[in-house]
Amino acid sequence: MGKITVETCEIEGLKIITPTVFGDARGYFCETYNYNDYKTAGIPEVFVQDNQSASKRGVLRGLHFQKEFPQDKLVRVIRGEVYDVAVDLREGSPTFGKWHGVLLTEENKKQFFIPKNFAHGFLVLSEYAEFAYKCSDFYHPNDEGGIAYNDPEIGVEWSIPEGMELILSEKDTKWGGLSEYMAEKESAKGMI
Repeated sequence: MGKITVETCEIEGLKIITPTVFGDARGYFCETYNYNDYKTAGIPEVFVQDNQSASKRGVLRGLHFQKEFPQDKLVRVIRGEVYDVAVDLREGSPTFGKWHGVLLTEENKKQFFIPKNFAHGFLVLSEYAEFAYKCSDFYHPNDEGGIAYNDPEIGVEWSIPEGMELILSEKDTKWGGLSEYMAEKESAKGMI
């Protein structure tokens, strides 16, 4: 393979990808995505939408997911530094409710593959960050779900630097915890 290296995580399905970077006095070049290389590495998903966001230091986005139209995501940082987190929401998974975090920076050029049925979020650690991600399904605005970033049941260790003030969207301040999400899901099943 050679073009990418893939590191598996303790939560099955999550993968950290590091591309090969070719640099010289002019700068650098790296291939950020090649379907054949990713398929060989065990990531055969087809991505149909690319998204990009910019955020300032202290912005915390998440923990988000799509309920009926779940998405595989391949995330990376183009500029700056973020701490990226995925939470396993796969029913019946031995790691249900567990999380894994990875530092993504413009320097390390790492990517984080997050399969369907995981919640996702990130915290911006640099003064400014540009975040890009591929999705395997289109975004459906009425299908958004979320869990509180600070749900003690999940216990994400965000490693928030001392003195950093978090900046959250109004929506992200209103999500309930994992137990509330599961209760709502069970209730919805009963209504069918």
